[in-house]
Amino acid sequence: DLSHVRVFVCGSAPLPPALFERCDRLLGQPPVERYGITEGGIVVTNPYDGPRQPGRVGYPFPGVEVRLGELDEVLLRGGQVFKGYWRNPDATAEAFTPDGFFRTGDVGEIGADGTLAIRGRIKELIITGGFNVYPREVELVLEAHPAVQEVAVAGVPSDQWGEEVTAYVVPSLAARLIESELIAFAHERLASYKCPKRVITLDRLPRNAMGKVQRSLLTK
Repeated sequence: DLSHVRVFVCGSAPLPPALFERCDRLLGQPPVERYGITEGGIVVTNPYDGPRQPGRVGYPFPGVEVRLGELDEVLLRGGQVFKGYWRNPDATAEAFTPDGFFRTGDVGEIGADGTLAIRGRIKELIITGGFNVYPREVELVLEAHPAVQEVAVAGVPSDQWGEEVTAYVVPSLAARLIESELIAFAHERLASYKCPKRVITLDRLPRNAMGKVQRSLLTK
């Protein structure tokens, strides 16, 4: 009986919209997805009292400023953001913009309503044929396929493309995954250059202690 639980909170890694809806259905309320960083704690959140949107981490906390920089990098400024790295002025200078915003390394998108969505990490950006592809955008599409339980997208070195968009998929137990069908599914919903050229099936995705997918292990 979970009726006495007031709120369920999610963070650390993006919550798939399908899991958001499942939590809402099974737990009786949608989870509160939040966004935080080691250098500033929780800085953005969906409201406790108010609509919670799947795929979006919500609004900045009072006193926290959020804007997007180059490559749509999430930049933060506020009293709870740290002042710098201990005895490392070079790293501190590199981590902040001239006007004092911290460079998170995360790629984001700010909606018309002011909510923030996290699209991935800048270092995970795939450059294929001269085009930029954010893995999370592709993953959100593939997660909607009924044969997909989990998916991670990464760039694999390619002589032809520079990097090749590759999907690593854990199939649903009750489904049979066919590579060509999943690629065709992506082509119906994404620009051609964003679609995976290969689909690799795995029993599980490698994750760290925080539950985040370790993409570097996928491409080794």
